[in-house]
Amino acid sequence: MTEADVPVLDAKGLRRLAAAQPRQPCPACAAVRAPGWEALGTSLDRGALRKVATLRQPDVEDPTLEEHHPNGTHGWSPDAPIAPAFFPYNRCDVWQCAQCGRAFLRYTEYGGYYVEERIRELRPELIAGD
Repeated sequence: MTEADVPVLDAKGLRRLAAAQPRQPCPACAAVRAPGWEALGTSLDRGALRKVATLRQPDVEDPTLEEHHPNGTHGWSPDAPIAPAFFPYNRCDVWQCAQCGRAFLRYTEYGGYYVEERIRELRPELIAGD
């Protein structure tokens, strides 16, 4: 699948994808325990994941940096909403375990002095928006 072939998902599409995923990790992706955003560790074989979709809207040149935390969560909270229209989700790609189909969100954080890949499990109960 090329970059141009990757579907763009909104909250509804993300919910459909999440509903089809397995609840338990397989041996290939079990090392990823990321209920909230985590640095993509070295213990994960990056070849075990495949990119299947994106949340990046192609017609939005400069996506918002505003976050969505209506219940007092913060960006690192494991129970923070997964809100595709808000940061950092609006800059995420969706990856699945090539073996079992478990889904993850990934984005790259560009700090002043570093670049860090981050990953979060796709938890359907946290998806916010229409």
